[in-house]
Amino acid sequence: MVQPCSAVIIGVGPEQGLGATLAKYFALKGLHVFIAGRSEDKLQQVADVIRQKGGAVTSVIADATVERDVAHLFKMVELGGFQVEIAAYNVDSNIPAPLLETEEKTFAVLWEQNCLGAFLFGKAAVNAMKERHQGTLFFTGATASLRAKPPFTAFASAKAGLRALAQGMAREFSPQGIHVVHAVIDGVIDGDRARQQFPDYVKAKGKDGLLKLSAIARTYWAIHKQHPSAWTHELDLRPFKEPF
Repeated sequence: MVQPCSAVIIGVGPEQGLGATLAKYFALKGLHVFIAGRSEDKLQQVADVIRQKGGAVTSVIADATVERDVAHLFKMVELGGFQVEIAAYNVDSNIPAPLLETEEKTFAVLWEQNCLGAFLFGKAAVNAMKERHQGTLFFTGATASLRAKPPFTAFASAKAGLRALAQGMAREFSPQGIHVVHAVIDGVIDGDRARQQFPDYVKAKGKDGLLKLSAIARTYWAIHKQHPSAWTHELDLRPFKEPF
């Protein structure tokens, strides 16, 4: 008996956010989506939208930096009888601060959320995919994955660690049929967070000056559907107006 396919997305927050958009898009493509995050209210809102559009969804409260939470998430997938076709690590925590004002706790928290959690999630995802020698594992990166710039030095060190993790996993598990992808989001995403936290910046960027959520989701899906003879490991996504 063929198991139904699922997508597992951790780091699902606002309904107008990347994690939620990926979940909604993958559900429209026929996957049962497992959405995970720390906010029950936000997860419920996203789940309601997915169900209203005819999708299948299970929400799981989980902290990506806690190994038992990540294990529980994938156990829920297993108990539901699903195979993991897509797993996406979308946790993105940023705390800007000049280096001399960055406390040890802040540095550690950024590393835990952006890098350690990715390790825990990636390891669990590969374990869920390895028997089938199939599946796509996404890690969402940022401009800081490639270069450090104050006041985001601590954040950049964590995102650079995430990139290295993704590279190592790709080299180890691609030959086993698991497609590991690192997506550099080089710009600001047009979602609730940006519009609430820095509306003036959003306005200044003008039409198509921010990354559209639906466009990112379509790109992720296209990469997932790539033939294994021509896989993408790393890509960068930015608005056409964005300097680089």
